[in-house]
Amino acid sequence: MTGIKFAWSALGGDPAAAARVTTVPQEGALQARLPVRELARACVGSCALAAAELAARRAGLAEVPGVRVDDGAVAAAFHSERHLLVDGRAPVGFAPLSRFWPTADGWVRTHANYPHHRARLLGALGLPANAPVETVAARLAERSAREVEETVCGAGGLAVALRTPQEWRAHEQAAEVAARPLVERERRTTAPARVFAPLDPAAAALLPAAGLRVLDLTRVLAGPVATRTLGLLGADVLRLDAPRLPELPEQHADTGFGKRSATLDLGVDRAVFEELLASADVVVTGYRPGALDRYGLSPEALFARRPGLVVAQLSAWGAYGPWGGRRGFDSLVQVATGIAATEGSAAEPGALPAQALDHGTGYLLAAAVLRALTEQSYDGGGRWVRLALARTALWLTDGIRPAAATGAAATGATATGAAYEGPQAWLAERDSPLGRLRYALPPVSFTGGPADWTRPPVPWGSDSARWR
Repeated sequence: MTGIKFAWSALGGDPAAAARVTTVPQEGALQARLPVRELARACVGSCALAAAELAARRAGLAEVPGVRVDDGAVAAAFHSERHLLVDGRAPVGFAPLSRFWPTADGWVRTHANYPHHRARLLGALGLPANAPVETVAARLAERSAREVEETVCGAGGLAVALRTPQEWRAHEQAAEVAARPLVERERRTTAPARVFAPLDPAAAALLPAAGLRVLDLTRVLAGPVATRTLGLLGADVLRLDAPRLPELPEQHADTGFGKRSATLDLGVDRAVFEELLASADVVVTGYRPGALDRYGLSPEALFARRPGLVVAQLSAWGAYGPWGGRRGFDSLVQVATGIAATEGSAAEPGALPAQALDHGTGYLLAAAVLRALTEQSYDGGGRWVRLALARTALWLTDGIRPAAATGAAATGATATGAAYEGPQAWLAERDSPLGRLRYALPPVSFTGGPADWTRPPVPWGSDSARWR
């Protein structure tokens, strides 16, 4: 089964609706040994189709609007954090201690972009807070990759030993991941059918999520991509962060389109959160599994207070198995699952051309929310959806196949394509409270849908923790 059809099926969509998708190939976009372009196209295409389906439902249209997936737009969006400029300034990349390191028996990758992760990494290695890169390299070279992984993760830090695809398949966590579907979906309550305010089919832009309130409790990168997409589609998205955990400025700017940003200490301001939850339609969480449960944010606790919610959860490794409680990021999942070995060489590991697991899973998560809302409009029920970067990685490495390899048409039609000539056609500029922005336009496109976000990003924590 080809990418878009498979993703749409995993989302529970009507197979016939896939005929509404037209793809525009751009040869050379997102080049890699693995079928990254096909994965990216499938994730964005299924998200756009879910948006078009909900728009048709709310506007009373006889058929789902046509969807157009342009590889060039998708490639630009999958590099959005690299294309962002704020007053001409390029974003800061990975921190010095977020990289591959040679060890006594192989390679390990660490992640230390946030100060608290850097502190845990250095503490686990028995090094002072001001240890230079050379000292860290020397310490890691003395140890095995698996020893570093266990020591650092045991201290709450982030480090993953490089594994081949075969080594990952033999891992217990890989078996747990493979036992789950790409998109986990359940109806959790018997709440009545959701009644939407109708959309005007003659409106300047059909916004299928208009009037919906989304609580965004996510951090880098897949979760914010999902909620950024819901903001594009008209939702009132309120991102909440703990005051003690500031977001990286460039990361926040890139994923902050279409949202408001507030800080809230869930341990102190519980009454404020409960007031927000009382009229929320969707709650999206992207923290380590179980990390928010003590605040009453497990799906079961949320549904007990708000039976008609859509609860969407995202994690790196999945909320199960021996790694179910571990922290993780796209770069680390690539290392564990054999992607870095596949994309690298005998001399050193490699990486995908974009953080495709993050971006792809983000669009799938948004699609799952949109499909859950559509299903609620027919037969109600509180809806729960869950995705994991490691499960998306499995789809990339073992499941997805280009249309040419299967002999099947990927979608309803394929428009005339061309060689990818870079992102320029899909970049835009605008003023914002942060300064003059250059940014990648959204790739989610359907007939009558929005072409850009109505709200630019705002400074982190600059809004009040209340609905508009």
